[in-house]
Amino acid sequence: MTEAQKSIRDYIRTIADFPREGIMFRDVTTLFGDARGFRMAVDQLLTPYVGTSIDKVAGLEARGFILGGAVAHQLSRGFVPIRKKGKLPWRTISEEYELEYGKAVMEIHEDAVAPGEKILLVDDLLATGGTAEAGIRLIERLGGEVVGCAFVIDLPDLGGRARLEKLGMKVHTLVSFEGE
Repeated sequence: MTEAQKSIRDYIRTIADFPREGIMFRDVTTLFGDARGFRMAVDQLLTPYVGTSIDKVAGLEARGFILGGAVAHQLSRGFVPIRKKGKLPWRTISEEYELEYGKAVMEIHEDAVAPGEKILLVDDLLATGGTAEAGIRLIERLGGEVVGCAFVIDLPDLGGRARLEKLGMKVHTLVSFEGE
């Protein structure tokens, strides 16, 4: 296969039994490490939103920072980090969400989004949708409007897309790993 024939899926490494037995981990660091693959992913993430009114791009910790920053740059928009609790240096608001085994908290600076701003939410992977939903709720609590959610990978068997669409979100993904 030539470089020109590669798809996003071809740049993603699968690691069996990580972080525990039975999990097929989708590693996007191989995508990020290849200039052509990374450019392809960024271009494909932002394509549906070209011409859409977007004020800022928000990225979910941590790989969403890499993708979201690149998308924000390409769209000439500002970038908003949504981080795990205790990582942002200024005043924040928080949103708790469910994990497979317990709970976690995401935070955003209280002045990161102005009322009425249109925000594109970006991350590398959509699994259960819990982290993305927490990010959406944070943006909305600040008065922002999420105009779309863009992910490189969708794991549809875990229900994240359906969860976000139930919230009225437009979801864009580049590749799905079904039943894996």
